[in-house]
Amino acid sequence: MFRRTPPPIRLQVFGKTDLGKTRDHNEDCFLVADLSRPEASLTPRVRDHQLGQRGSLLIVADGMGGAAAGELASEMATETIFDHMVKAWGHEPEATAQRFAYRLKEAVDVANGRLHAFAKAHPEVRGMGTTTTAVGILGDQVFLSQVGDSRAYLIRHGGAVQLTKDQSLMQRLVEAGELTEEEAAQSERRNIILQALGPDPRVKVDLTHQELRRGDVLVLCSDGLSGQVKKEEIAGIAGSTRDLAVACDKLIALANERGGPDNITVVIARFDGDGLRASREGEAVGHRVYPLIDTETSTEPVPIYRGSPPPVSTRTTRWRLATLLVIGAALVAATLYWAAKRP
Repeated sequence: MFRRTPPPIRLQVFGKTDLGKTRDHNEDCFLVADLSRPEASLTPRVRDHQLGQRGSLLIVADGMGGAAAGELASEMATETIFDHMVKAWGHEPEATAQRFAYRLKEAVDVANGRLHAFAKAHPEVRGMGTTTTAVGILGDQVFLSQVGDSRAYLIRHGGAVQLTKDQSLMQRLVEAGELTEEEAAQSERRNIILQALGPDPRVKVDLTHQELRRGDVLVLCSDGLSGQVKKEEIAGIAGSTRDLAVACDKLIALANERGGPDNITVVIARFDGDGLRASREGEAVGHRVYPLIDTETSTEPVPIYRGSPPPVSTRTTRWRLATLLVIGAALVAATLYWAAKRP
């Protein structure tokens, strides 16, 4: 019996990284790969390809650690994730969405272990780390593994929705209701992240997913872009510019016009073909945790900051102390009474 060939899904993609206006070296790194070939490059056959049985991979990493450490961390992370997907997923006998998602998360964990071991063995780069937003596309599903505060946006019907959730102090304060999103965006502490690949032996990878629709545009970027350009502006440029290389140039130029205080990296992918359904108004889009069957593999991100408890007034404290003293005295008196009653 012949297996029916699935309807085609076409992927057009481009990526670019820029130094910015104030940094003297670029610690960002990105990767675009066709896992069915497999090939990681920006050659024409990867920039415009039909999605194969093994899917495709997009990564943005923002390194940290100073000197060459940040550059090394982001480059090692992207290379390790790609290599692991080629070896582990490429030889996976079950080419299912569940196994694909598992291998993607596993690849990020492997990259963390490699960075941590390398830094431990080389004191000159100790403390190096990198954010990582690694996105795998298989069929009409996109899977996102997130560590840090690089971002992925989905553009549909002219609007952008953030698919990832920043693992940052500001995001936790927003979730706890202690800051608004506008206040968080202006805070001097907005660059403090809660975890990265490398510094610790283990990380909690946030694994999420989203169904794709015909005409969807996916944007991955470092905070050098998202910190300077609003998501509505990203949607306006990436969603309306047919040439993705030109769209990348426009977004980077806009971030540089606004000071370019950090390295800027952006990857844009557009999806089309009969293998994707047409989008409808009201469909759910956003941060959606993917439930792996393997119960030992956590998809829960770093613990959510719940906010500080409300302060207790001095009067309340005194009242509680007095109550405890009375109760304690009563217990002592009862003990002495029953002791005296014994023959």
